[in-house]
Amino acid sequence: MNSKSIASQIFLSGLNGVVPAKLIRDEVSLAEDMLRIQDFNFSLKGIKHIYLLGAGKARANMAMELERILGSRISGGHIVVKYGHQSQLRYTEVTEAGHPVPDLNSYRASRIILEFAHKATDEDLVICLLSGGGSSLMADLPMGISEQEMSLTNSLLLNSGANIKEINSVRKHLSRIKGGQLALAAHPARVISLILSDVIGNPLDVIASGPTVADPTTYKDAMEVIQKYQLEKTVPATVIHYLKNGVAGGFPETLKPENPVLHRVKNLIIGDNAKALEAARLQAIDLGFETKVLTSSLSGNTIEVTDNLIRNAIEMAGDSGTKHPLCLLLGGETTLRVEGSGKGGRNQHMALRAATLLENYEGITFLAAGTDGTDGPTPVAGAVVDAQTVREARAREINPWEYLGNYNSFHFFENAGGHIVTGPTLTNVMDMIVILVEKARIPH
Repeated sequence: MNSKSIASQIFLSGLNGVVPAKLIRDEVSLAEDMLRIQDFNFSLKGIKHIYLLGAGKARANMAMELERILGSRISGGHIVVKYGHQSQLRYTEVTEAGHPVPDLNSYRASRIILEFAHKATDEDLVICLLSGGGSSLMADLPMGISEQEMSLTNSLLLNSGANIKEINSVRKHLSRIKGGQLALAAHPARVISLILSDVIGNPLDVIASGPTVADPTTYKDAMEVIQKYQLEKTVPATVIHYLKNGVAGGFPETLKPENPVLHRVKNLIIGDNAKALEAARLQAIDLGFETKVLTSSLSGNTIEVTDNLIRNAIEMAGDSGTKHPLCLLLGGETTLRVEGSGKGGRNQHMALRAATLLENYEGITFLAAGTDGTDGPTPVAGAVVDAQTVREARAREINPWEYLGNYNSFHFFENAGGHIVTGPTLTNVMDMIVILVEKARIPH
């Protein structure tokens, strides 16, 4: 097995550690009328209806396992997932919708989810299933703003260089379901949210834009994001007008920490990037690697992060005091400001950047991929490269620097090879990076 295959195997083992059905089996059980979730116990005595609601790339798979546990106790519900992520459910409806940009199905599913929430009473339990992608998939329309205008706003935010916290502060203030407002709609029912984190540090208010969590941000914060990334002239005027009206007090704010509605809400993280990295670490050790998990909170500019990682890997390759073979594992989510007209994603761009830096260095393999199985608006998770990647591309008259400059990493790897293709993984805990240093540095 070559080093690229080994890196891929380690990555796939990380994915297996955060399979939603496994997480539910590990964290949730039912004994008579007592529902256990982690260390939290909830009595189902007196509960008339249980509704399953949620959004995200992993939700249908989680709902299937919950249906196995709760069975006919579930009275109904609605889950919205990304296209290709559907599972067959018995008690819960599933809608497939657009991601990362919402579409008509996103808005329709959100209306249905709110309808379920509004009909819940104080004798009911609402279980919310939330994961990465939920912000786009569970989308609604503010008054006076069209679906096309909302989709354009989402696209501009995603390509602006803003981080996920900034993006979601805007999304929450263009919504009546995000920023704790789903919990508000479900009140006075009890609400339990099971959350698969795709955000660094697991901030509950950011994951899926926190539909059952208090929101510390305001309309003023949302407008400051628009101004910071110079989007006032490109974001539709109706959206700008709506946000400014909110700043002036024309619309109610999102749910705040002091709201008593939150006394009947429990938010629980059941899976995150650290769990994926631990599963990958165990696999790398089994394969004979000296293994180090460097961080599950990787962030920053994609290009700068890549340069630093490759520089450090080259130094470790030449360090006689470092045990080889070595596997370095990282997780998180970097930010790529797209300046070209090509097609790609942050992981493929990172891998292509790494390939250009590794051309003269044997023995280093670099993999970057998204745990959801997609990278940007492409059907691949990411890519894996080594010293041969650029050499072989140039031999075939493929210019990697041209593709890199045009932010066209998808088409580079499509032509040169190296894509990581998993299909829908039905999970999402941000990105993973696997770096293998198998021998001392040898300039070519």
